[in-house]
Amino acid sequence: MNEILKAAVLGIIQGLTEFLPISSTAHLRIMPSFFGWDDIGSAYTAVIQIGTMASIVIYFRKDISMMLKAFFLSLKKKDFSSDGVRLFFNVALGTIPILIAGYSFKSLIDNEFRSLYVMSATLIIFSFIMAFAERFSKKTREISQITLADALFIGIFQALALVPGTTRSGATITGAFFRNMNRESAARFSFLLSIPAILISGLYKLYDEWELLFRTEESLAGLMTATIVSGVVGYIAIWFLLLYLRTHSLNLFIYYRILLGVVVLVFLYFNIIHN
Repeated sequence: MNEILKAAVLGIIQGLTEFLPISSTAHLRIMPSFFGWDDIGSAYTAVIQIGTMASIVIYFRKDISMMLKAFFLSLKKKDFSSDGVRLFFNVALGTIPILIAGYSFKSLIDNEFRSLYVMSATLIIFSFIMAFAERFSKKTREISQITLADALFIGIFQALALVPGTTRSGATITGAFFRNMNRESAARFSFLLSIPAILISGLYKLYDEWELLFRTEESLAGLMTATIVSGVVGYIAIWFLLLYLRTHSLNLFIYYRILLGVVVLVFLYFNIIHN
């Protein structure tokens, strides 16, 4: 398949699955195997996520502007009590667990965790955790009520998404449900929390594996295509998920995750796809 067309397909997969709670990393590993393509690797995955990060920044530009203005104004006034400042610190604190875990388990993330057996098992197992949170959460708290303890708890759940198949958005929304946040607030905080994590991961991989990623002009064109397409599709996915969660549960995504995990295991067993 043409490299640009292949990159566009990968960008669509990334854009759709980064924000829906079905695991973008797993899909970027599983779907190419269905097409008979080689594993694109964790570096390629991390870099094209920058496109979806850009879609978050554009979609939540007012929230981000509000947080930054409130933060810098608080430094001047020495008053850190506003909602904007607290949200800024909550996002910052919630990012720490994934940075520590990502650095500590880099080798596992880049190698053993990319096994299709690991991903399919995680898709299935974490679905039951999502279902438990969905079923028993009171969902009464707003995003303005998030405390530092809540942010750290949700951040720990975000770190679980380093195991492909968990899903970053699903993990953070699940963590937020365990803290009794309502659906829309859980999703909004999940998106805001993803910005520093995706940006730092993408830039690190871009720096660390620059020569591998851009070894040819075709590689550069493909990566740029995938990144741009993922950003456009990601913006639509954000809009859809926020609208969907206002009146629907996570059950549709839970059923899909379990089905996909089972299909992958069956395909592996019968050698239809290879690990």
